[in-house]
Amino acid sequence: MKTLVIAEKPSVGRDIARVLKCGKNNQGALEGEKYVVTWALGHLVTLADPEAYDEKYKNWDMAVLPMMPEKFQLVVIKQTGKQYQTVKNHIYRKDIGDIVIATDAGREGELVARWILAKAGSRKPIKRLWISSVTDKAIREGFAHLRDGRDYKNLYAAAEARAEADWLVGINGTRALTCKYNAQLSCGRVQTPTLAMIEAREKEIRAFQPEKYYGLTLTSDGIVWTWQDQKSGSSRTFSKDRIQKIEEKVGGEKLIVDKVHKTTKKTYAPGLYDLTELQRDANKRFGFSAKETLNIMQRLYENHKVLTYPRTDSRYIGKDVAETLKERLKACSVGPYRKIAGKLINQTLKINKSFVDDSKVSDHHAIIPTEQYVQLEHMTSDERKIYDLVVRRFIAVLYPPCEYEQTTLKASCAGEVFTAKGKIMKQPGWQEAYDEFQEESGDEDIREQTLPEIKEGSQIIISRTKVNEGQTKPPAYYNEATLLTAMEKGGLGTVATRADIIDKLFNTFLMEKKDKDIHVTSKGRQLLELVPDDLKTPELTASWEKKLLDISEGRLAKDRFIQDIRGYTEEIVSEIRTAEGTFRHENLTNTKCPQCGKRMLSVKGKNSRMLVCQDRECGYRETVARTTNARCPKCHKRMEMYGKGEAQTFVCGCGYKEKLSVFQERRKKEGAGVSKKDVQKYMNKQKKEAAQPLNNAFAEAFAKLNLKQD
Repeated sequence: MKTLVIAEKPSVGRDIARVLKCGKNNQGALEGEKYVVTWALGHLVTLADPEAYDEKYKNWDMAVLPMMPEKFQLVVIKQTGKQYQTVKNHIYRKDIGDIVIATDAGREGELVARWILAKAGSRKPIKRLWISSVTDKAIREGFAHLRDGRDYKNLYAAAEARAEADWLVGINGTRALTCKYNAQLSCGRVQTPTLAMIEAREKEIRAFQPEKYYGLTLTSDGIVWTWQDQKSGSSRTFSKDRIQKIEEKVGGEKLIVDKVHKTTKKTYAPGLYDLTELQRDANKRFGFSAKETLNIMQRLYENHKVLTYPRTDSRYIGKDVAETLKERLKACSVGPYRKIAGKLINQTLKINKSFVDDSKVSDHHAIIPTEQYVQLEHMTSDERKIYDLVVRRFIAVLYPPCEYEQTTLKASCAGEVFTAKGKIMKQPGWQEAYDEFQEESGDEDIREQTLPEIKEGSQIIISRTKVNEGQTKPPAYYNEATLLTAMEKGGLGTVATRADIIDKLFNTFLMEKKDKDIHVTSKGRQLLELVPDDLKTPELTASWEKKLLDISEGRLAKDRFIQDIRGYTEEIVSEIRTAEGTFRHENLTNTKCPQCGKRMLSVKGKNSRMLVCQDRECGYRETVARTTNARCPKCHKRMEMYGKGEAQTFVCGCGYKEKLSVFQERRKKEGAGVSKKDVQKYMNKQKKEAAQPLNNAFAEAFAKLNLKQD
């Protein structure tokens, strides 16, 4: 008898097949003496739409809500139905004795395979491959230590509970809002509180009243001394009169150095990356969206095999992985990392709890390099950037702490206290892993400076006094990096879903970008006024995630959780049904749809502005402008592209305009090396993005509606 292996994607399936010596092609599978390896294409099976349970659910009607299937049904996804049939055929082969689930080692990966087996009605024994990288070594070791599939029944129950709960709340809430207000409005237990969080920040900014503050600095012998309040230690005061009086008081006086304090300090390398931390850094450093970073990581994991599993929420590795550190260092000891990794290879590595802790490793350990030899020349520029972040962070934790001597001077003048600080590097330690010095965040008002040798009791003549003015600032608007942090702290979503939630909020036009800042749209603000209060709080989804964790660890029964969700769904529908409120489109334009003649809506996507027909049955849309990576030669900001064909023109917010043909010629003259092939590739990418659907998972259902507009 043979074993059937089900991978999540063809690329991983082919890697597994190679390691297991399965080289014979056999109807969507690769076969060998002992194994048959086939694959899904992500989810092949999903929960059925409402109309599958009852004909009355075909029409979106408030009277039939809430929809509560007694038992959820699974259906094959049409687009990938052929692949499902292929997998099913192999499942039912008489020479297949058992099945190995080799999908991604996580909650959703478990669901991918289990739903295929459930829909196919398979009763064959199951084993589980659980690995954090897809190198040949990891695959061989994984198959040498396969686990019993029954060990993961609770993880499957948690995954199915999440899907069913999101179906009940999401579809019922969305239908109720759409029917009640005659507009495409969607809600969800993660997306809605995320949107509410962004709106709350905007309200805080609008309500903020700036206040002036003042400080005082003295200059003497090239040293800048900063005034400090003796009680609070603050270098700021909101009283201008007070700071002016202090300036008058110290004028013409001498500074007396009361204290010279020197201490050796240490800073330790930042922890290893989990996905959220990596997405934050990639957004800050390179402007990558959370989704872009995840996609790049997925390629580095699946295709290049140089980084471990990306969808992890742990920043630690286990003791078993720590034993492989030297091999991983050797693998990444190439190019710019040869010197910094090479220094460690010949040393005894110091392992400590700052990054090695079995108790802090969840389903997967932190993102680190694999033992696979690295070929940097095979990576794209973006892949190199993400790989660079991960490998330097990995090398940094293996270096000793950074040591420096901190000198703090305290002086008095006319009864007031002044201070100055300086730093002398003693041992760079982990800072060697970086091309540039990694600054710590500290007191902005007392900055580091180079200090001469000064003794206590010294009297220094003041050469200059200066009153500094500033103004308190409101909290910053969210960008993708800070939004990820807020979602993580609020328990909103998981490392695997946050990027998709952010993208969904952009694609359904509930929020938009202005430069890097994220703002709630008019549609988003109105939705938050109409949606039940419970759905706007992070506590709901945090509670769900805790219960799902309890299910996965056997502390809570799935049926009990779903029973509670059914009751909650009834409350939500009832609240929406009896609510008083209205929705109106504030983005109607005078442009008529060329297909149906109705007025079109002006909407702003994540990277584009477009016109969309208000009649969703018509579905016509056109891109007006798309943000590009081309930089304005005057102000160097990213330009938008307008028009079609030869008339395409780059336009910058500063007023600069340039036709595409002129842009291409200019770039050639500048020696940028932009070939026709590069331009064509870029244009094809723009067309492909423009053709992608704008709406969410309910788009197909919305397309069947004929919603009248105000």
